Amino acid sequence: MRKLVYFIAVSIDGFIAGPDGADPTGPDGFWPVAQDYVEHLAATYPETLPAPARAALGISGEGAHFDTILEGRKTFQIGVDAGIPDCYPHLRHLVFSRSLSELPAPEVELVATDPVERVRELKREEGKDIWLCGGGELAGVLRGEIDRLVVKLSPMALGSGIPLFGNKSAFEPTLYERTDAKLLDSGTIFLTYDKAGGEPDGSAG
Repeated sequence: MRKLVYFIAVSIDGFIAGPDGADPTGPDGFWPVAQDYVEHLAATYPETLPAPARAALGISGEGAHFDTILEGRKTFQIGVDAGIPDCYPHLRHLVFSRSLSELPAPEVELVATDPVERVRELKREEGKDIWLCGGGELAGVLRGEIDRLVVKLSPMALGSGIPLFGNKSAFEPTLYERTDAKLLDSGTIFLTYDKAGGEPDGSAG
């Protein structure tokens, strides 16, 4: 069965974005993006780079780990505001929102039904794993369905912001087993955790 993988950059103190939810890696962002970080993504998780970055780096073809991406409305809106209605045309793209009636990119699927049930349906389909891109609110709703965490731990503390699982996630201690770790010279650590009791397949980079 396909895994739901929460692949996300997070600060030392557990935040994925600032309090305003804006793109922390954008032109006015504060998140450091070092050269070795981009190189590691390009070599190991090329499908997680947005289309403009893939074009600039000459990346094409299928992804190594994922063929599907899930986003909440606010995360999807970041790309729309930047003039890119579909940042990941190389992936099957689903956006979860009950407030939107349509999307600016017709190839992106709008999901207004129960996110948990839709993810369970996706898991039963054939294909590669499913990338939960964010944001924190959607991750909180889908927390029980997350099979793997790939945390890109940045050497930075924010003090406040949007937590890894949003502000509404219930208190529910869940044990994970670390299955991989990659320390970059710039300080970011790629940490891979599988939910305890699962069946790690060793494919994480």
